[in-house]
Amino acid sequence: MSTRAKKSPPRARDAEATRALILEAVGRLLVREGFGALGVNAVAREAGVDKVLIYRYFGGMDALLEAWGEDPNFWPTVAETLGEEPEQDAANLASGMLKRHIQALRKRPQTLEVLAWEATTRHPLTSILARIRETRSEELMAALPTGMFSPEVDLPALSAIIGAGLQHLLLRSRTVNVFSGIPISSPEGWQRLEATLDVLCERIFPVEPRTHRGAK
Repeated sequence: MSTRAKKSPPRARDAEATRALILEAVGRLLVREGFGALGVNAVAREAGVDKVLIYRYFGGMDALLEAWGEDPNFWPTVAETLGEEPEQDAANLASGMLKRHIQALRKRPQTLEVLAWEATTRHPLTSILARIRETRSEELMAALPTGMFSPEVDLPALSAIIGAGLQHLLLRSRTVNVFSGIPISSPEGWQRLEATLDVLCERIFPVEPRTHRGAK
């Protein structure tokens, strides 16, 4: 009878560390080479692990990218955008959410790099990240206080227009210093933009308090 000890299964801590290595490798590959470089073999080489572990922990490339996109480090969560104590009138709530969203993305340079790749690349995997962002947007809309925003304003459409403009400025700030006279690569430039968001939201939304969050 062999005295050699049986090989024990990997500990949960080791599995978590390996998953983290793989997810970090996805982000590095996306930033450096774009969606075309993503594949099980490439991610395994980047992470320094056997590709079998990618299938074991994630099931495949689609599920791996989905796990990476759902990580709060990629896209701001609903709680992060709403804030701990959301404002109690429509104008301040709207401008507060927009400003927190800007600040959250500015803290995620890797996300901005990936968004830049996504804007210029058509790839089957890009739809996975787009779906995750759409889901977060729907969750945010569902979490807003009932009755606070005027039904005359198409809030999703307004969010799309303003959000697209802000995202474009964020992406441009990676490569240019000034856009339309605004120094978008500096904190002072973004302070001007945020102040203008306050004015814009005051013009669009009523300023009087309405219902509290979650009220029917």
